[in-house]
Amino acid sequence: MKRLIIAIGLAAGAAHATEGLNLWSDPEFKKHFLGSYGINSEVEPRVTTEERDVLQKIFPLMGTDLPTARRQVEKAAKTDASALFDFTLGNICFQQDDLPAATAALRQAVAKFPAFRRAHKSLGLVQLRAGQYPEAITALTRSIELGATDGLTFGLLGFAYTTQENFVAAESAYRYAALLQPENFDWKLGLARCMFRQQKHAEAVSLLDELIKRKPERSEFWLLQASAYLGLKEPLKAAENYEFVARAGKATVASQTALGDIYVNQTLYDLAAGAYVRAIQLDPAQKPASAVRAAEILVARGASTQAGTVIAMIKEQLGRNLDDADRRKLLKLEARAAIAAGGGESAKVLEEIVALDPLDGEALLLLGQHYNKQNDPAKALFYYERASSLDAYEGPAKLRQAQVLVAQAKYQEAIPLLRRVQEIKPADDVARYLDQVERIAKARR
Repeated sequence: MKRLIIAIGLAAGAAHATEGLNLWSDPEFKKHFLGSYGINSEVEPRVTTEERDVLQKIFPLMGTDLPTARRQVEKAAKTDASALFDFTLGNICFQQDDLPAATAALRQAVAKFPAFRRAHKSLGLVQLRAGQYPEAITALTRSIELGATDGLTFGLLGFAYTTQENFVAAESAYRYAALLQPENFDWKLGLARCMFRQQKHAEAVSLLDELIKRKPERSEFWLLQASAYLGLKEPLKAAENYEFVARAGKATVASQTALGDIYVNQTLYDLAAGAYVRAIQLDPAQKPASAVRAAEILVARGASTQAGTVIAMIKEQLGRNLDDADRRKLLKLEARAAIAAGGGESAKVLEEIVALDPLDGEALLLLGQHYNKQNDPAKALFYYERASSLDAYEGPAKLRQAQVLVAQAKYQEAIPLLRRVQEIKPADDVARYLDQVERIAKARR
């Protein structure tokens, strides 16, 4: 069967996003759907000779003149008429994308004839199209109970269960669908996604290997397998998949960000910066949170040069998307990177931030750090003292004040600061440092 596209959104290593279905325009699906207008006397309502004659006149219009066909069926679909008229009307309304009318007609059909297998199936299709997934599960399950054994019904049921995050049931449905339609790769992809969501990562990798060998051009296979490799704690194999997708020109912001994270964890900071930059370039309209986070990670790891590259790209590509909070955060990151690299230009940026917001404790700490590196302890202590007046920054600021004083051999002045740091948030390393300073101070008396 020509590809029926199932797009079930999934974040690498995180929570999944939206799930959708896009088979309604598929030519094979239309052919299958139009074929449902025939009569199967085993599980369908009987029709009188007169009703059969009316239907035989209407059927030729199904593929050529739907409005006329609908008017004629509506005229014939009386309360005491065969459920086959309601079924036909429902399918016509579905083709016209009139989902409320289609639902009403098909509900009438199954009310008149509860064992009407095809009506239950069509009702399930309409409800899927309308996003009524629990109702679609009920209808499709009923059609299977009545004898529906085709791969499409099981595949759609698997999709419906997936939207409800019932991955065990979805897996079973997809297995039947893949058995009945082995050439339909989307059912196997749905199966692989269910395995992934159940943390059956090794099984997902194996199944996706098969799909990739047969359809290497489908990027969703590579991306899902990369996520499964991450689940197996094999990040470099995941990186290979992400790199292949990028070379094929099908990378996404999420895939390149995930690739950058992998390289950061492997301390491959140049490669990480390259991946983060590509993620930014892929979508200049994206929200900047992910890109700013990438810069923050690199700064925290001490990769100042690489962080500067990412920050420059954020400014160039996403500058218009930055709100005041993001802009201020980016300035701080830029200053931190410059301080770590020994640059002096960061002080001016930080002082501008402090002038705008005198209570910005992080900027005050960074200024103190800058002037301490510039061998200006007086200015460093000035900014650390200002930061220590802010409750959220008192502990870190007093610790850095103490470190500056110890470097000046002012041990007695440092001791009460370190004791206060321990009162705020006890820590073993601070306790050891305090003990050392106290012993030195005692020895110097």
